[in-house]
Amino acid sequence: MTTPRYVALAALVRDRIAGEQLAPHTLLPSERELGDAHGVSRMTARQALTLLEREGLVYRRPPRGTFVAEPRVRFHVGSFSEEADRQGRRPAARLLWAERQEPSPDTRRALGLAEGEEVHAFHRVRSMDGVPLALETTYFPADLTPGILDVGVEGSLWAVLRERYGVDPATSTAVLESIILDDVSQAHLGAGSATTGILLTRSTYDTAGRCIEHARDVYRADRASFEVTATVAPPD
Repeated sequence: MTTPRYVALAALVRDRIAGEQLAPHTLLPSERELGDAHGVSRMTARQALTLLEREGLVYRRPPRGTFVAEPRVRFHVGSFSEEADRQGRRPAARLLWAERQEPSPDTRRALGLAEGEEVHAFHRVRSMDGVPLALETTYFPADLTPGILDVGVEGSLWAVLRERYGVDPATSTAVLESIILDDVSQAHLGAGSATTGILLTRSTYDTAGRCIEHARDVYRADRASFEVTATVAPPD
C-alpha cells in the first residue's frame, strides 16, 4: 500500500523537528511554499500541517502562519514536582479545591480502606515554567494524613508526606489512557477544542507496600509524554 503523500510530507517535517533542524517557534514555510518545494498540492501540504498540529508538533497563529511547537515535557510516572526538579524546570500548583470526602469504590479499593473510612482529596492545576500541563486529583487516606488540608499545596504533596507524616513514597504504578479533554479541563489547561489528553490512574506505595495515594492525573497530550521502563523476565 502506498503511503499517502501528506503522511510522507508530515514525516519529513517531523524528522527535521526531531533532528533539531527546526527550532521551537520557527516559522514554517506556507502551505503553497511547502507544496512547491515538495511537488505536492497546497491541499496536501495543508493536510500534512494539520496532522502535525494534531500531534502537537506545530501550532498555527493566523494570519502569521504555522510555527514549530515547544518539545513535549518527558515524564516518568510519579511526582510532578520531582520530575520538574529533575529537568531543571520550575513547578507550580494552583489549588482548585481540597476537602475531606467519602471515596469512590475504585479509590476505596485502591487504598484498601474499610467501609466508612474517608479520604483527603486535592484537585490542582500543575504547571512547569508557567505553562499548565496537568490536572491532578489526588486522594490520601484521612487517617494517615490528619491536618493535611491545612497545609500549603503549592509544591510536592509527596514532600508533605515525608516531612509531616514520615511516610516515604517508594513506587508508583499507573494505567495510561488517551482521552479528549472536556470543556472544563481545556479551560484550566489553556487547550483548544478537541485537544487530546493522557489520563493516568495512579497508585503510590510506601516502602512497606501499603497504598498511600490514589490519583487521576490528566495531562495535555500535545505537551507531555511518558517514559516507561520495564524489566523483561526470561521465558520459561
